Amino acid sequence: MRAERTDRGRTGRGGPAGPEGTTDDRGAGAGTETGVVAAFAPDSLVLNGKLPLWYQVSQSLRASILGRPHDAPPRLPTEERLAAHYGVSVLTMRQALKELESEGLISRQRRHGTFIEPRARRVSPVRVLGSVDAIVAQQSGERTTVLGHGPTAVPGELAHHFPDCAKVVGYRRLRCDAVTGEPVNWAENMVRPEVAARVDAAELERWPMTKILRDTAGVPISRITDTVEARLADPATAELLRVPLLSPILHFTGVTYDTGGRVVDVARIHYRGDRFSFSVTVDAD
Repeated sequence: MRAERTDRGRTGRGGPAGPEGTTDDRGAGAGTETGVVAAFAPDSLVLNGKLPLWYQVSQSLRASILGRPHDAPPRLPTEERLAAHYGVSVLTMRQALKELESEGLISRQRRHGTFIEPRARRVSPVRVLGSVDAIVAQQSGERTTVLGHGPTAVPGELAHHFPDCAKVVGYRRLRCDAVTGEPVNWAENMVRPEVAARVDAAELERWPMTKILRDTAGVPISRITDTVEARLADPATAELLRVPLLSPILHFTGVTYDTGGRVVDVARIHYRGDRFSFSVTVDAD
C-alpha cells in the first residue's frame, strides 16, 4: 500500500488564506494574546489546499500534546487564545478540540477549561489525508532513545534514492510507550550528509525526524511517499521490540523529497503488529 502526502505551503499567525472550506475561516482576533500559546503549540502549520482546516489544526495540536515535556502543565490555553494563535475561527478550533477529545487525548470541563488526559492514548491509527503535520503527530508521543548515529554506506536497496551519495548519515532510535515503557517501534533514518549536518541528534529524543528536517534543518519538504508492508521479525527487531522471533510486524518506509525533487531522508520504521494500524481516506473527486 502506498500513500503520498504533499506539502502545499506553510502559514502561521496571520498567514495566507486558502481555498473555500479549508483556510478561509480565520478569526479577526488572530494577533491577540498569542505569547502564552507560543510556549505550547508550534507557530506554523503546513497546509494542503484539499484538507479541512480543523483537521490540520488538530494534527498540529496533537503533535504538541504528545511531544510535550513530561513536566508541562496539563491545562491547555482557552479556545479563543488557541484560535488566535493559529489564526482560525473559534468554531474551527472547537472542531479540532472535539477530534482530540474523541481520541481521549484531552478532556473538557465546563467553567474549568481543557486538560490533557494523564493516561492519553499514545498510539492511534495513521489517517492519511495529505498533511506533513499528520506524520509529525503520529510519530510524536512515545519516549525515544537514540541508539546511535553516524556516517554509513548507502544500503544497496536504497542506492536508487541516493545516486550521488557514497555515504549517508544513519540514525537509529527506539520508541517506547511513555507510560508503560513497552517498546512500540524502532526506526532508522538515512539522511543526506549535507542535511544531516544541520540535524541535532539530541532533538530526536523529543521530536520526529520529519519535524526536525522541516523546522530545524530548514528543508523545504515537497512530499513524503509511504509504503507499509507486513514482515516477520528478524533477530534484531525481535530483541528490540521484545517480541518472539518471526512474529508479525509492520514495516514502514517513508521517503522524503525536497522541492528540488531530491530524496533527503529515507525512514524505515519497524512496528509491533499489536501497536499500529493504518487508515487511508480517499476523496471521490
